[in-house]
Amino acid sequence: MITGHTKTLAILADPVTHVRTPQALNARFEAEGVDAVLVPLEVPPAALAPMLKGLAGARNFAGAVVTVPHKTAVPALCDALSARAAAAQSVNVIRRRPDGALYGDILDGEGFVRGLEQAGVTLLGKRVFLAGAGGAASAIAFALAERGIAALTVANRSVEKSEALIARLAAHFPDVGFAAATDPTGHDIAINGTSLGLKPEDALPFDPDTLDPGTLVAEVIMQPEITPLLHAAEARGLMIHPGHHMLEAQLTEMLRFLTHEEEQQ
Repeated sequence: MITGHTKTLAILADPVTHVRTPQALNARFEAEGVDAVLVPLEVPPAALAPMLKGLAGARNFAGAVVTVPHKTAVPALCDALSARAAAAQSVNVIRRRPDGALYGDILDGEGFVRGLEQAGVTLLGKRVFLAGAGGAASAIAFALAERGIAALTVANRSVEKSEALIARLAAHFPDVGFAAATDPTGHDIAINGTSLGLKPEDALPFDPDTLDPGTLVAEVIMQPEITPLLHAAEARGLMIHPGHHMLEAQLTEMLRFLTHEEEQQ
């Protein structure tokens, strides 16, 4: 039951109808006896800054989950960031400190990689193709590099954005081979790190017909569970990894981050 003591949390998205985090996290709150509730808020980009400022002024507002299209806009609106959020220049969780300051972190990359590992995928030494250089994709790229992949190819409509991400990655991971290119052939894993697939009319983020046999095709999109990309990959006989794995792997970290007040480095 929601009372005046309940910690109020929000998920910020535009659109918000596709999100699955409120259902999953609220179920965890109930199961673990946490007095908190997460509600979806559809916030257009122009309203993001005043919305966050207003929420920070509410003393029973505990924090937020951030998703498309706000992840790369939120870092500038936070008062402090974790080291990995600062490096990726992306935030997907915010905690309100007692003084009203907002602290941002990024759990997308770690959640995505843990989801792969829990499904039995080995990342050490693998060649990975990543579509996207935005918030989720940047976090995934850092987490993949931390796991010791051999090479990462980043594809994005803006080559400059791909190259900027690669420059940040190369400064931290000199042993990984990085490239900005759009050809997904010759990779062990191909990942959609974009929002393409949320709408039925979206183009595919890359062509699965060009992938080598045995390539694993992985998604960050959670709804629909089987996106057009995954349908096409299955039709080719390729292994697939739906986006719900990333959410499931993040839930424990999200719960801890959003409902505890201790400082995180």
